[in-house]
Amino acid sequence: MHEYTMIIVVGALCGIACRLNLLKTDYRQYPTYPHGIVIHIALGVIASGLGAVLVATLLKKDYTAVTFLTLAAQQFRDVRNMERQMLTNVDELELVPRGTTYIEGIAMAFEGRNYLVIGTAFFAALATEFFHWWGGVVIGLICIWLSSWFMSGKTLVSMVNIKEAEVRFDGPNLFVDDVLIYNSGLKDTQERILKNGMGFILEPKNANSTVTIGNLGQRQAILHDVSTILGVYRDSGEPSLVPLSKRDLNSGKLALFLLPMDRDPVKAKEIIERVPVLENSYRKPLKADVKPDRKL
Repeated sequence: MHEYTMIIVVGALCGIACRLNLLKTDYRQYPTYPHGIVIHIALGVIASGLGAVLVATLLKKDYTAVTFLTLAAQQFRDVRNMERQMLTNVDELELVPRGTTYIEGIAMAFEGRNYLVIGTAFFAALATEFFHWWGGVVIGLICIWLSSWFMSGKTLVSMVNIKEAEVRFDGPNLFVDDVLIYNSGLKDTQERILKNGMGFILEPKNANSTVTIGNLGQRQAILHDVSTILGVYRDSGEPSLVPLSKRDLNSGKLALFLLPMDRDPVKAKEIIERVPVLENSYRKPLKADVKPDRKL
């Protein structure tokens, strides 16, 4: 057996295991099965091979081989652009779209996972060189756990308090609790909304949460996730039956008006709690170093 075979094999297998662990087709229905999964597994195999072979090239002091990593990074950026374009095209056909912010987050995550695979394969292969194959497996498992933790991210339950609220009409005006949603004067539409609609109030826990849930992309992600899992009571060409979110400008709380096919408040609340906090919408004003202007 060649002296570097064990290093490459253990590193590559740990990298592939990392990619399989991060590859999940959930309620978002992406990546699609089976073609989308095949594409991402193939990219994971390439990334794991690069990470494992990198150790062997460094041990041989063949430092020029490291330049292949720049080519790999360019390929993974192209994958991110491809995912963004595809999801943007598909989003136009959704009854409740994901929104640009959600799409960018998904595309960014798929690019980042390939880098995590490279790192897992690299450290597993490096540990194999110094601690034999069992050491590489142990380090590989640790890297896989760290990758899962790193990609888990925050959810809304950590940022807001969620409670069900009354959906009511005051004349033609639709309210969720005391927050005005929109105006609907048609009697038939009002009856359908009262029969099928649900309302929730999201109260931010701090200033960070207030700014984050005020982001339109984050609000659209909430509406999309609930509508994807519970369905949505509407069809194309019905602008009056659209799930919406509105802020209370005085308190910063967010009112959600939902029209699910499965009208289950308990499930809806749990879904809202598990909505991911999008990286592009997350803000931290509490950590801003704001100082008063000095007098000249």
